This record gives sequence, structure tokens and C-alpha cells, in this order.
Amino acid sequence: MEKTKDKVSVDMDDFDDEFEDWENTEYDKPTQRNSNKRVRGRGKQVKKPNVKTLFRCVNSLKEDHGKPLFGVSFNHFISTNEPQIFATVGSNRVTIYECCENGYIRLVQAYEDPDQDENFYTCAWSVDSTTGHPLLAFAGYRGVVRVINIATKQCAKHYHGHGDAVNELKFHPTRLNILLSASKDHSLRMWNVKTDTLICIFGGVEGHRDEVLSCDFDITGSKIVSCGMDHSLKIWRLDQEIIKLAIEASEKYDSMKCKKPFPTIHEHYPYFTTRDIHRNYVDCVKWYGDFLLSKSCENHLVCWKPGFVESDIESLKPLEKTNVTILSRLQYQHCEIWYMRFSMDMKQKYLALGNQYGRVFLWDLDKIDSSKTKCIPLINARCVSSIRQTAFSKEGNILICVSDDATIWRWDLQN
Repeated sequence: MEKTKDKVSVDMDDFDDEFEDWENTEYDKPTQRNSNKRVRGRGKQVKKPNVKTLFRCVNSLKEDHGKPLFGVSFNHFISTNEPQIFATVGSNRVTIYECCENGYIRLVQAYEDPDQDENFYTCAWSVDSTTGHPLLAFAGYRGVVRVINIATKQCAKHYHGHGDAVNELKFHPTRLNILLSASKDHSLRMWNVKTDTLICIFGGVEGHRDEVLSCDFDITGSKIVSCGMDHSLKIWRLDQEIIKLAIEASEKYDSMKCKKPFPTIHEHYPYFTTRDIHRNYVDCVKWYGDFLLSKSCENHLVCWKPGFVESDIESLKPLEKTNVTILSRLQYQHCEIWYMRFSMDMKQKYLALGNQYGRVFLWDLDKIDSSKTKCIPLINARCVSSIRQTAFSKEGNILICVSDDATIWRWDLQN
């Protein structure tokens, strides 16, 4: 059960900070395939599932590098009446697309790392607090976190610090300058992309003992959750006085005026930790209100809560800081390889996850507490490769899936 990664040793100092940039070049234009056309099947016909299809596959395209696309993310900071923008990452390429009417997907920009051994795994959107320009952060195999200003088409920031690959990036829900990165080096790091400061390192004595695969902020931004190859899930609190002061200090720090580097905080002790949810690599976790949703390579998603059902997570007693209450399990099939990540729309109504054979499983989260929670399968006969990640648009009416064969699949919500 391995995610494909290049095992090539690279000298970090030789990395060229420049990126090549195209806009609508013929070389980079993906091949679009409209799913409205009838396609001759291979062998027997695929029987349509006897359920109501909420989403319909309206288009697909393939990026020309032909390598796995590990990440996809929508820009949720644009208004709903503007075309929805999303980014994909795979190989040494970052590509930005626009979702047009009639299911069309238009190439907007592409950035390629000059190091052919780079392999990007994750990306996340934010906004420049000074100019209002959209920012895209991305990282991967090299462990360097980069931030691009989409309006100026410039690589505005780059952060070295992690000792190995970066598996996931997340921006703070309210403080849009704060970026969280989860790494193979067993740690998480929190950066301020406005002042280029490393605020805090989460890891050490009671931290993760293996690769950190996923992380997420809660809706208030006062807590983060992380998970990884050590089968554990950990909650870290950001509302501690020392971390709150460090975040405030990072907003005011000016390297040109200060003779000393920013005093980075080291947090070794999570507020809560458990290994009782999964028995294998935990490769995706997200907050669901005060609950959590997490998945492993065990063909089920788990909805759970730290402590007991009636417990308040803010005031867990010492004995409750390792206890968990499992509320529901969402079953699916053929998802035994690691680094396959689910997504939810902003209203947290739908959850989508792909499997190894190109099938997408969709759940209505309003019915998650039901003992008979069933998924709605989304099937396209031409989509047969592992779906690494899914992403919903701001209104939740467009679902994008990216696959191991460099294909992108667009599903639109039916009225």
C-alpha cells in the first residue's frame, strides 16, 4: 500500500526559485472529453445503479505529463457569480482551471518546477490581506512550501524548514495569513505568509511517531487535528496563551527592523491523542462541527468524538483525553491504498471519496446519524484509475475528482 513517490536525492540548495509560466499555450492544453458522447464499452455493459444520481459527469480532461494528480482545491474566496476556479497538483506541475458553463473546463495558468524530480502532493488557497489578490500555496516531495500570487503570476514566497516531504497544506479559516503544513518529518509547522515567520512547530515528545499525512483547522480556528502513519489522531489547541501571543507577534514582525529571528514556539504535547479509531495509516481527517471524520485503508470512514457523547471538548478531563466515542461508520469498497482523500462542501452537506477503480462515493451528511446511512455511487465507465482527491466548489454544485492517470473529472449537481 504505497503512494507513488520518487526516491531521488535532491540538493535543496540547487533549487531554482523561478517558475516557468504559460497561459493558454497549445502545448499545455489538456485533451477535453465531453461525457455526453456515447462511448463503446469494453465487454459487458455497466449496469446503472438503482439510485437517484445527484451529480452527473459532464466533462473530463487529461494533463499531458501523464503522471498521478495527487491534489485538487477550489478557490472559495471568489464570489458566487464569478466562474469557479480550481487548482490541481501532480508531477512537478501546478495547473489552474476555470469551470465554465456547459461543463467546459478552461485552462488559465500552469506553473512547472524546473526540477524534474519534484512531485507536488497538495495545494491550498488564500487571499493576500494587503492587495486582495488570490494566493495559492503548494508543496510536495522536496518539502519546500511555495506561495504563488495568481494575479501577478509570481512565485511570491517559498519556505524551507521541513526535513522531508509535505503531505498537506491548510490555511486558517479566519486568519488568512496563517498556513499549516503536515510533513513526512513527523511534524506540523504553522507559518505566517505575510511576514514570512515560522510561528510554531507541533511535534516532539508526544507528537507523531511517523509521517503526518493530514491536518485540519476547526471552524473557529482554535484547534487543529492531525493524523498519520502511526495510526494516531491528535488534537492541538491554538487558544493557549503562548500560541495566541505568538500568532499576534507574527502579524507585527518585521525582519528589516528586528535584529533577532522570530522566536518560534515548540509545542510537544497535543491536547488529545488516540490510536483507537483506526488500525492502519490514517490519511485524511476533517472537522465536522465538534465531531471529526477520518479515514484509513480499511474501507470505512469514521465519524467520532473525543471523550464521551456528553463531553465538551473544551473541558475534557484527564481520563477523557484518550477516550473516544464512535458515532457512525460510512462503508465503501476498494480503497485499500493510502493517500486517497475525501472532501466536503462548505455547508458540510455532502461528502465525496473516490476509490481505486474510479468510482466516487457520495454521502448526504444530513443522514449520517442514521443506522442505514447509504452512499450514492457516481460511476463513469471511462474513469477506471485511482481517484486521489475530490473537491467541491464554493456552492457545492461542482465536484472535481483527480486521478492517478492524470485525468480530471467534472461532476455537476442536477437540479
